[in-house]
Amino acid sequence: MLVKNLLDIPSFIAGDKTILKEILHPKNDDIDLPFSIAYAEILPNNASLPHKLSGAETYLILGGKGSFYLNEEKQEIKKGDLIFVPPNALQWVENTGKENLSFYCIVNPAWSPESEVIE
Repeated sequence: MLVKNLLDIPSFIAGDKTILKEILHPKNDDIDLPFSIAYAEILPNNASLPHKLSGAETYLILGGKGSFYLNEEKQEIKKGDLIFVPPNALQWVENTGKENLSFYCIVNPAWSPESEVIE
């Protein structure tokens, strides 16, 4: 059994400028997984940098509100929304609210520096 608490995981600024915590990743945890899970936050009036991943990514919005950009599309997002991003799609997230925009990111295959291109 593997149990972690979000409050015990250190955060860092990711390449796309989100505040990130790697929750579950096969390179960090003694577990064989084909995906990784991260917790991310974007402060009010901020946005992640446009980026592409070679794998698929799924976002689950936990709190706040904002805009999600996928290639030429824009979608307003809020708590409870789930967004699927296909491989190699240009994506970024903007916080348009007054509180932190928080979400989980599930990347398949597991995220690696080589799999991400920051625009």
